Amino acid sequence: MSSLNNGRFRRQISFLRRQFLQDGESVFANVLSDSCVAEALRTNEVEWRDRVFSPLVTLWVFLIQVLSADHSCRAAVARLVAHRVSQGRPSCSAQTGAYCQARKRLPEKFFADVAVKIGHATVEAAETAWHWKKRRVLMFDGTTVTMPDTAENQRDYPQNSSQKRGLGFPIARIGALLSLSCGAVLGLRICKYAGKGQSELGMLRQLMNVFSKGDVLLADRLMCSWREMAMLKARGVDSVTRLSAKRTANFRLGKRIGKDDHIVRWPKPALRSTDPETDNSLPEFLDVRETRVRVEQAGFRTVCLIIVTTMLNADEISRDDLADLYRQRWNNELDLRILKETMQLSELRCKTPELVRKEIWTHVLAYNLIRAAIAQASVKHCIEPRSISFKGAIQTLETFRPLIAIHGHTSTTNLSEIYGQILNALVSHRVADRPGRFEPRRRKRRNDRYELLTKPRDAMKREIQKQLVRN
Repeated sequence: MSSLNNGRFRRQISFLRRQFLQDGESVFANVLSDSCVAEALRTNEVEWRDRVFSPLVTLWVFLIQVLSADHSCRAAVARLVAHRVSQGRPSCSAQTGAYCQARKRLPEKFFADVAVKIGHATVEAAETAWHWKKRRVLMFDGTTVTMPDTAENQRDYPQNSSQKRGLGFPIARIGALLSLSCGAVLGLRICKYAGKGQSELGMLRQLMNVFSKGDVLLADRLMCSWREMAMLKARGVDSVTRLSAKRTANFRLGKRIGKDDHIVRWPKPALRSTDPETDNSLPEFLDVRETRVRVEQAGFRTVCLIIVTTMLNADEISRDDLADLYRQRWNNELDLRILKETMQLSELRCKTPELVRKEIWTHVLAYNLIRAAIAQASVKHCIEPRSISFKGAIQTLETFRPLIAIHGHTSTTNLSEIYGQILNALVSHRVADRPGRFEPRRRKRRNDRYELLTKPRDAMKREIQKQLVRN
């Protein structure tokens, strides 16, 4: 696409990069490169036209929309109007129709490609000291999101079968593969909440190509599955999980390594044939290491966990190493909570399945860009990315965004100084390591008490109308 070499494209991609600190000497300051965006546009055959809502302007407005507390399209378009006026350019319509049409024109795969490329570029640039024993650790887990109750969304992502029709919301299951070192999302899959083939294990199988030889999968006990562990081992990828509730550990069997630490051989179970060729290529046995770890805390009962891994060398990986690594799995829960609570991914706003998926991928793209900015601050101040508050990073970038836009448009003299101030501000928001911390899951502030909707909304409105007529 020759249009990707024109001046307007270069100006828009440069503006987009500056908004997320993608301009500087840091290795993380080029994860959103011109070539990355241009390749995604070219691969997905996105037609470039010189209009108000060009592909890059649409992407920028969508990103700012998901990062802001107000997720409405009206507020998103208002920000674009204010930006154009601040640059001395003609204002555009404040109506949301053109913006919504522009989002529909962009292919879903375009958002996914850019988000994944940025995630991989961030992880590749991560410092070796951030890795666990010089190995890349990837975490996988699933969660659910809801969306507006429209006929299209209900068709593709039906609500929970236990809910009455008209009272529930369409629900989708997502599975994310994240980096332990810097928190970036490397892969994501979206499926229905329930049904054949709609499971977290199924989504993990779809993400197998993301793993590289030498990686380590860190997951919860649901991922303690013979098929998936064997498939990963065949790729040179090790697994660390808790023992599944369907299995029991007997430390009197197998090859003893130490107290409550042994190697056992799991025979190949009867597999439901999803891919006969792959299933037949798997070995008849899988050697795994089972280790019992005791979690002791003063004033509390000792808790025992059994960790399962395919890393068998006890000289290289001790039991304490495995316990420390599995404790870090809690970062997976925190990252998903950031996406759902901090970035408001739990309740989506789009009314069609295609736009819902674009909205999810835009959240992931914004999340990865924030993680790249956090990594820049970590390198500058020689700290680990996990010690910087993600919420604080969003608030800081949101506050500095207008200043970046003004200086980027008029002069680049002070832009590097502004970047330095932003990175310093990011580091000031630290999260402490508080092992064993717990809080009651209770809220002190009471919500307004509204009765629950027990009938479809249109039926309730008819009942209210009848009561008003009688009165």
